[in-house]
Amino acid sequence: MENFKKPGSSIKNWAEDDRPREKLLLKGAAALSDSELLAILINNGHKEQSAVDLAKKVLQLSNHNLNELGKLSTTNLQQIKGIGEAKAITIAAALELGRRRQAATALEKKVLQSSHHIAEFLRAVLKDYNYEVFAVLFLNTANKVNHFEVLSRGGLTGTVADPRVILKKALEVNAVKIVLSHNHPSGSLRPSQADEALTKKIKTAAAFIDIEVVDHIIVSENGYYSFADEGLM
Repeated sequence: MENFKKPGSSIKNWAEDDRPREKLLLKGAAALSDSELLAILINNGHKEQSAVDLAKKVLQLSNHNLNELGKLSTTNLQQIKGIGEAKAITIAAALELGRRRQAATALEKKVLQSSHHIAEFLRAVLKDYNYEVFAVLFLNTANKVNHFEVLSRGGLTGTVADPRVILKKALEVNAVKIVLSHNHPSGSLRPSQADEALTKKIKTAAAFIDIEVVDHIIVSENGYYSFADEGLM
């Protein structure tokens, strides 16, 4: 019974094979559960709960769904006793690295060849926003990405994009083509009349400086909507 772990007992008192850090060194990161990986980030618990206990509470906060965990703010995480600002920041930073890795993977092909490929990238980078944002992909003549940037942030139901800001940035990064995009936190993929009007406005303005608006893609947890695929460009 010497390996028995009482709830809240220090990880230092656990059998070496059961300690998250040692387990990772011995068996690799893939052998660890979500709570054990989180426990490494949390680093230490308190007198009542171990780091693993705290990690399990963090997962409960997101219904054991890592996608939902990525949407929690540092304030949300600090609702848990034992998760202070430093621990919350560490968790948020790790989740952001994971998100960026996923986004980088989506753009491993140097040339963007389809709306599906672009949408994969956009869903990876925009999926955790619980409010609407407007972002733009800036491309060169070979459809390679010169730059990507979220240019405006709004509320739950909308955001405002300024064509002047978008086109100024396009000139700064030597883009000849742009892909407009925004997310719908509600999950809906249907464009609004405002979305259609804004797309036409930016497309018309861009044409004056020989910049092509290739597409406008709306993304949500339910998929994506391409203006180009639907014949709206």
